[in-house]
Amino acid sequence: MTGVTRVRDLRLVPLAGLVWVVSLVCVFIPDAAWWGVGLAGIGGLGMLWRMSWRREEPRPRGGLVVLLALAAAAAALTAALAAPARDAAASLDGRVVEIVGEISSSSSKGSDGRIWFDVQSIRAGTLGSPEPLVAPMRVGVDPGAGLDLGAVIRVSGDAMATDPGERAATVVFGMRIEVVQPAQGAFGIAAQVREDFVERAIRLPEPGAGLLPGLAVGDTRAVSEELDAAMLTSGLSHLTAVSGANCAIVVGAVFWLVGLCGGGRRLRIVTALTALAAFVVLVTPEPSVIRASVMAGIAMLTLLCGRPSAGIGVLCLAVTGILISDPWLAATPGFALSAAATAALIVLAPPLSRGLSRWMPQPLSLAIGIPVAAQLACGPIIALFAEQQSLIGIPANMLADPAAPIATVVGLLACLAAPVPPLADLLAASAWLPAAWIATTATVSASVPGGTALVVPGIGAALLVAVLSAAIGILLAGASPFRGRAAQWSRIASAGVLVVAGALLGARMLLTGPLVGTTVPDEWAIAACDVGQGDALVVRSEERIALIDAGMESEPLTTCLSALGIDRIDLLVLTHFDADHVGAADTVTGRVGTVLHGPVESDDERRLLATLREGGAEIVSASAGMQGTLGGAQWRVLWPRKNSAAFPAGNDASIVLEIDGGGVPRSLFLGDLSAVPQRMLAPQLHGTYPVVKVAHHGSADQDPELYAQVQPSVAIFSAGVDNDYGHPRAETIATTEAAGALTLRTDLQGRILVALEEEALTVWTERTDSAVDAAGVDDPE
Repeated sequence: MTGVTRVRDLRLVPLAGLVWVVSLVCVFIPDAAWWGVGLAGIGGLGMLWRMSWRREEPRPRGGLVVLLALAAAAAALTAALAAPARDAAASLDGRVVEIVGEISSSSSKGSDGRIWFDVQSIRAGTLGSPEPLVAPMRVGVDPGAGLDLGAVIRVSGDAMATDPGERAATVVFGMRIEVVQPAQGAFGIAAQVREDFVERAIRLPEPGAGLLPGLAVGDTRAVSEELDAAMLTSGLSHLTAVSGANCAIVVGAVFWLVGLCGGGRRLRIVTALTALAAFVVLVTPEPSVIRASVMAGIAMLTLLCGRPSAGIGVLCLAVTGILISDPWLAATPGFALSAAATAALIVLAPPLSRGLSRWMPQPLSLAIGIPVAAQLACGPIIALFAEQQSLIGIPANMLADPAAPIATVVGLLACLAAPVPPLADLLAASAWLPAAWIATTATVSASVPGGTALVVPGIGAALLVAVLSAAIGILLAGASPFRGRAAQWSRIASAGVLVVAGALLGARMLLTGPLVGTTVPDEWAIAACDVGQGDALVVRSEERIALIDAGMESEPLTTCLSALGIDRIDLLVLTHFDADHVGAADTVTGRVGTVLHGPVESDDERRLLATLREGGAEIVSASAGMQGTLGGAQWRVLWPRKNSAAFPAGNDASIVLEIDGGGVPRSLFLGDLSAVPQRMLAPQLHGTYPVVKVAHHGSADQDPELYAQVQPSVAIFSAGVDNDYGHPRAETIATTEAAGALTLRTDLQGRILVALEEEALTVWTERTDSAVDAAGVDDPE
């Protein structure tokens, strides 16, 4: 009977796979949706007709084909029916609009300082007269209160259509927002409970105070930027979001507690599912939380009920149902991660737990085995789209994850005990200790040299991570999916793979540490660091160093500066205060002489400058006309104009810097300026600039006449691999190439070095390891 159950489970894998593929096709090619409905419907009807006339054919096989066709048709039909409303929402592109809708997700702070959340619109259109329109939208507004799930809001702002495959049909950059109706009923109660718990938690000391609400109820508002970055670097960020792990902890804890009180299996299942539903309401039932709870509930209940063999089949049915209801989830990494993590809980966690139990008690091996299984399964998926891979993630999870269930369960009890303040305070204080342990683990792990690696996202990186994950899984489990001699060879191969990986990691640490000077040419004058979707450019003249912006993440910036052999920064230029330009600026605190910054607008910006000042830096507000020296080079600020009312802060008030002399080719660094201020800047530019850092990562909002005027020989684009903005845009690359420039991109070529040798530019790129004479485009080799 066991074998039959497994076969039936495996037969449902093609069902989920087909629906996933059909969903992807329909959301990326909307015009194909009705074709999908027709073809799948015809296929299903054809099989039914064949089954009715050829009764000798085995029914299970024909029935599965019919099920596949019907499920594919259902997913395509959902996408087709949603298309008119999505097209209507996309038609708002480029207009100032007003929308009225209900918030359908929790809110989070974006890199632009806005609060972003999903909205299901009710009406949308022209200011003052929006028309009925039901469509998913993504809204960004200035921080404010009352932005809880279930609240009805009215927003006016600029609309931008999204690309095919995006779950939101339109993005709205809000200028004004009004809460029409606060969250009501259970949503309102849950919002108040979360708010009370956050206030109670932040009264506790750090580390741990800000992290506790994230561990217990997924509220990360109190997590500092430094800790958030450390959690990401150490591979522990899944603990601060409401993921399948949190839901699994709730199900497992309630199941165990009811069993301890003598409850039967049926009572334990009902109670666990009820507790899971209440937990979902408490932490906001947005789509990501719902899918995580469904996946985790399936995984834990199949394990706890002693039916792990049925888990994959039930998981496939759940994936199919979720995708039929919302095909756009097929294109979201979060859904793929949820499915992979759930499959890992069912298939991989039991053997990992058994393997780990050779060295530790069974409860501890289970507590470690579950998150490690999820980490191993999700790693290859993350490698498809993430530029940074955590090498310290598995050890960090093994240290931190045993504390996560305690922090989650006790923190939830503190939430529920809010009507009894002394008890709530006691429980919150008890949950603080495991939260502090996790925060400390994250901070220490993130500071380990070589703990992360920058990779080129894609199939190659995913295959590499998959091989490493399989090797780690086989060795930790002490078992192999093969039998006999093949199992022995698989264990030997796994050990060999990890030894080779360890040797390569050691070599990398040497090359970015003691042997760093052997990997970088000595003659460079300008370096564009590969910091992902952000800016960080270094200028060197007579061993004096200027750093223009600092990127978003600390690790890429630190790696680049180490590779260049830079310890001290004489001039730090913060062109403006977007996170992709100043996010890692605190990394260089204590090593900066002078900070030249753009217009200041918020308290966070003032705090950053205060931190740099406390580290010994002189703080100077920049405006057009300022000038100075860097070694033998001269620098001059060309933009922004002082006390400009038109451009008070932000991208269009970016510092534009000109540097020339002292071995530095005449260079122009355009920050994030858009076309309008570029046109206003043009009259101040005289002569040509051999090196130009293209504005705003190569966005489409450029003034072609400016680039034609300055005639760059080299155009540097600083952008992240496969970034969501499509930077650099093809039309911008065409503009710079039309002006005679050689295109250099950090997303494709990694770190870029430029030198001036005998009046000619020479360029080195990290990923090609070649030198190109930019003047003649000749290879000196």
